[in-house]
Amino acid sequence: MKITIAIGIDATAEAIWRVLEPIERHVDWMEDAESITFTTDQTRGAGTTFDCVTKVGPIRLVDHMTVSRWEPPHLMGVDHRGLVRGSGLFTIDNNRFTWTEEMQFPWWLSAPVLRRVWRRNLQRLKQLVEAS
Repeated sequence: MKITIAIGIDATAEAIWRVLEPIERHVDWMEDAESITFTTDQTRGAGTTFDCVTKVGPIRLVDHMTVSRWEPPHLMGVDHRGLVRGSGLFTIDNNRFTWTEEMQFPWWLSAPVLRRVWRRNLQRLKQLVEAS
């Protein structure tokens, strides 16, 4: 299933990237991300791997992720491995932030629910970027 959402942010690509780039801080704007633990010494750039404890409603799982693309300040891509499989892409074009996920996930995770959660996440990202 492919899900794409986007939001305009009143900031430069560089300002948006400053909030996006520290992966460990994604928990500040992703309500479904409870914690992030790096599984490599590297914490930035392609090849970085990490586990993200994800919670949506009563469902909690560990998402194993690898940064697959890293093109500051415009693009960050990740591959999901484990129960959730697929790839995600954050793109910044001018002051527009787009989040695309192409994933396979268990039947009990619903695309409409994920879309709602991710829209709220983008609102939180927008507030965080515009406040800094």
